[in-house]
Amino acid sequence: MLWVKSLHIVFIASWFAGLFYLPRIFVNLAMVPPASVAERERLILMARKLLRFSTMLAVPALGFGLWLYLGYGIGRGPGNGWMHAKLAAVVLVIGYHHACGRLLAKFVANRNTRSHVWLRWFNEIPVLLLLAIVILVVVKPWQG
Repeated sequence: MLWVKSLHIVFIASWFAGLFYLPRIFVNLAMVPPASVAERERLILMARKLLRFSTMLAVPALGFGLWLYLGYGIGRGPGNGWMHAKLAAVVLVIGYHHACGRLLAKFVANRNTRSHVWLRWFNEIPVLLLLAIVILVVVKPWQG
């Protein structure tokens, strides 16, 4: 079980690294002057590669998490309300990942309407989600 837990943590950390950096690329994209086509294309290429890589990291992260939950029963049974809250936060992380993909598609189509300030705030969401998830896993509130 410790191997599975270790791999889960490594893939989660790697996935979140992508979720922390991808919106920073969006901030830079939102600030690119219209005449800077080469810079815009370079940032879009970086964002595409990072989104693809982050998605590849998310799959084993979620898979190892499911293995811990279903295979080893971590967080299952009565008195594990913390796990329900954690799973809800994980669903929000998946939604955030999807929202990043949609934002990238808008940048690619040159239809982004979000300002760099809005994107800076958007960039803080995964930090708050990771904080909540770590607190839920370590502190385990609502454990009976």
